[in-house]
Amino acid sequence: MTIATEYAGRHQPAQAKAILALHDAVHPGFDVAVKYGMLMYAVDGDWKHWVAGVNAKAKGTCLRFLWGVLLDDPLGVLRKGTATLMTWDFPLDAEIDPAQVALYVRDAVAKRDHFRANSKEISERARGLR
Repeated sequence: MTIATEYAGRHQPAQAKAILALHDAVHPGFDVAVKYGMLMYAVDGDWKHWVAGVNAKAKGTCLRFLWGVLLDDPLGVLRKGTATLMTWDFPLDAEIDPAQVALYVRDAVAKRDHFRANSKEISERARGLR
């Protein structure tokens, strides 16, 4: 049993299906763990700067990006979270397009080094402190 299947097994069938679909779209090349109640994805075990996280809510499933404020959002799907975090919400019956999810994940990975080097300034700007 993988971490993703174990995590998905804690949820309702519709949520579990979405969790596994998102995992399949996000997973290749990442370290995977359950942290803060989310299925999380990081590069080289850098959990402080995790790339993406998947979690289930009562009405669906969410794909979160730690530095989502830096991402291009061609589909207009990202919802503001904390200062830098952005979330893509999927209702329980939503079809998940793995190619579109992978596009957002690739964008996050491409901006990872910039975020790591400038996270304090990016966070301050996102909170309106700069």
